[in-house]
Amino acid sequence: MEKKTKNMKKTVALHNLGCKVNAYELERMSEKLSNSGYTIVPFSDRADFYIVNTCSVTNIADRKSRQLLHRARANHPGAVIVAAGCYVDTHRESDSLAEQADILVPNEEKNNIVEILKAWEQAHGTDTDGIDPVSDSHPDTGLSDCRHPAEGGYTRAFLKVQDGCNQFCAYCIIPYARGRIRSRSIEDVLSETRKFIRKGYREFILTGIHLSSYGLDRSGEGEELLTLVQRIADCPGVDRIRLSSLEPRIVTEEFARTLSQIPALCPHFHLSLQSGSDSVLKRMNRHYTTDQYRRGVDILREFFANPAITTDIIVGFPGESQEEFEQTRSFVEDIKFYETHIFKYSRRKGTPADRMKGQLTEAEKGNRSRILQDIDNRRRIEFADSFIGLTAREVLTEQLQVIDGQQYLTGYTREYVRVACPASGLSPNCLLSGTITGRLNQDTMLFCPDHSCP
Repeated sequence: MEKKTKNMKKTVALHNLGCKVNAYELERMSEKLSNSGYTIVPFSDRADFYIVNTCSVTNIADRKSRQLLHRARANHPGAVIVAAGCYVDTHRESDSLAEQADILVPNEEKNNIVEILKAWEQAHGTDTDGIDPVSDSHPDTGLSDCRHPAEGGYTRAFLKVQDGCNQFCAYCIIPYARGRIRSRSIEDVLSETRKFIRKGYREFILTGIHLSSYGLDRSGEGEELLTLVQRIADCPGVDRIRLSSLEPRIVTEEFARTLSQIPALCPHFHLSLQSGSDSVLKRMNRHYTTDQYRRGVDILREFFANPAITTDIIVGFPGESQEEFEQTRSFVEDIKFYETHIFKYSRRKGTPADRMKGQLTEAEKGNRSRILQDIDNRRRIEFADSFIGLTAREVLTEQLQVIDGQQYLTGYTREYVRVACPASGLSPNCLLSGTITGRLNQDTMLFCPDHSCP
């Protein structure tokens, strides 16, 4: 690394791969580095340090992580390359990883990124004047008070409330990368929520590696997911709350009834399915049946009017027969999801599924994925169109966009239907009431507000 003039700030470029939790953590690393005297620059610029926040959820994610590390090394031979995150945890003993990066930062050490870079500089005799490490780790959980950049400006913010997973699904490496469940305290989450409110954020998305496990590691302390949602909703300035992916088993009548009594809670539920075949679910080590899943959906539709139900599906799991796939296809058709995120099974070394017989070809997985994608495309349109003509729909405006040559203000309903209205006299980050009048294009509905933005 090129020697810096005394007191000249070091530069750091960061790039994220993977999930919202990863993005949340990268933003926090960036914030800590900036507060400690480093200058954050775009990843395409020249920098002293290049930090790649890696992902390892699939073999494709592994490959992308390796490629980005290699590219950073090749394009910036004088810089220090830092690999952080899940790929580090799952490939810590790999000789190739040691060649690709100068510094390895596992997930549990991300909160110490300033101290790690400072230690490297001291060990290599570089100038560290003006760099003051700032630490705000949380000793009760080991989780950082990190945040995700809001979507659409100061509109929607993610709150990471939990990390780790105890489920050990047969196809998933994440429990080995992230470790066992760890939950932030409610007061810790509320403190961060209030910081966001002071900055003008109005919608809050609770997220974690396995959100349904929130509080299970804090039993006896009165901290569980429902209590957390209620406490966040009680904060003045919280207009909306969304929940990220939930396990079907968490949806009971008590759970749905309690959520339905929280005005800020948006009727948008992502219930992870993975397969509509009970025999495949058993091989996946998923801990529910399709009947239990269907019951959870029925309960949500009992307590919420036309809620958005979204899900994930893995096609081509080892041994998935044509009959089992047809069970999934039929189940997806019957449930009438708003959105279905479809993934082709990817072998993951170190997981039980990698050793299973009956691995399907890419062609078979691709064909099944296309069949479900066609259903998803149709269901998305049907669900959004079901709101046409209904009055008093609430929209949180987010950003100005030019669509087909005209300027619109776009945003989302409480059900996460994307809408747009002519931008005249309106501004982002406002809650509007109005009517969805039709469809603007494949992805966006037309919205007519009742009044101007306050």
